[in-house]
Amino acid sequence: MAESYEKAGVNLEAGYEVVKRIKKHVASTSRTGVMGNIGAFGGMFDLAALGVREPVLVSGTDGVGTKLKLAFELDRHDTIGIDAVAMCVNDVLAQGAEPLFFLDYVAVGHNEPAKVEAIVAGVAEGCRQAGCALIGGETAEMPGMYGGGEYDIAGFTCGVVERSRLIDGSKVAVGDVLVGIASTGVHSNGFSLVRKIVADNGLDLRKVYPELDAERTLGEVLLTPTKIYVRPVLDLIARCDVHGISHITGGGFDENIPRILRDGQGIAIDEGSWEILPVFAFLEKYGHIAHREMFNIFNMGIGMVIAMEASQADEAVSLLAGHGLKASVIGRVTDTEGVVIR
Repeated sequence: MAESYEKAGVNLEAGYEVVKRIKKHVASTSRTGVMGNIGAFGGMFDLAALGVREPVLVSGTDGVGTKLKLAFELDRHDTIGIDAVAMCVNDVLAQGAEPLFFLDYVAVGHNEPAKVEAIVAGVAEGCRQAGCALIGGETAEMPGMYGGGEYDIAGFTCGVVERSRLIDGSKVAVGDVLVGIASTGVHSNGFSLVRKIVADNGLDLRKVYPELDAERTLGEVLLTPTKIYVRPVLDLIARCDVHGISHITGGGFDENIPRILRDGQGIAIDEGSWEILPVFAFLEKYGHIAHREMFNIFNMGIGMVIAMEASQADEAVSLLAGHGLKASVIGRVTDTEGVVIR
C-alpha cells in the first residue's frame, strides 16, 4: 500500500481493482490482428493479418462533451462509453475505413472501481458494435481536478481502407442524391445548449413528458447512445458506389454535409422526407429556437448522410433496412454553394 500517495488522494489499490474488473470487457472485443494482452505499455495490432494490399490508415479522436453532465446528475454511466466509441468510429467510417482498434482515456477525481467498470463496459459494448478491438487505455486518478463523482472520457480509433476504395468526396457530383440514415436522438453534440434549455425551463430529467416520449424520462431520452453505423455502412460501401459520407455531428447539416463537397457544389435538403424525432421539436419549443437554426445545431434525426448516384438509392435504402436502419433520400447535390432546407 502506497500510504503517502493515498494521503494525497490517489488510491493505487483501486486502480489495480479497475484493471481486474475491466479485463473481461476488453477480452470481449478481440478481433483478427490483435496482439498482446491488457497491461502492456502499448497496444499492438498486426496489420499484415488483414491482407490489405495498399493500406491507408484513418484515425480519429473525440470525447462526448457536456453530455457527461447528464450522466453525473442521473448517476448512469453504462452508455457514455458507447458514445465515446461512436464519435470516433463514425468519423473514420466517413472515409470508408473499417475501425480496427480503440483506446480510451478515463480521468477521475476519485477512483470508484464499479463506476469505472460501468464506463469501460460501455466502451467495450461500442467496440463490439463497431467490430473493433479495445486494445488499451488509461484510467487517471487526479484529485482536485474534478468535482465529486465527476470524470472525463475521450477515445482514439484507427481504421484501415484500401487506397483504391478511400472515400474522400472527390467523386461527389451535381445530381447525386443524399441518403440520410436515421439517428437515435441528439447523439453527443449540442448538449451545452440542451442543458441550458433544461435549466432555463426547470425541466426534470427524471420526469416523463408525454409530448416527448410516453414511457421514457427526459433524462433517458437525452442519454440515448449515439448510433454506431459501422457494420451497415461498410456493407453498403461493399455493394454500392458510394461517393461521399458525412457524419452529422456538431454544426448539424450546415457544417458537416458540405465537408464532402467540392468548390461550386451545394446541397438541397427536402424536409419531410424523414422523421424529425420528437426530441428535436421538444428542444425547439422549450429553447425558443428558430426552426432553420435547429439544422445548424443538431442532427435533426439524421446521423449519417451518403452521397451516391440516384440509380443506386433504392438499393441502398433497402440494404440499410435489412440492417434495421431507417433511411431515405433526403436531398441532392446542386451546383449552387450553400445548404438549402426546403
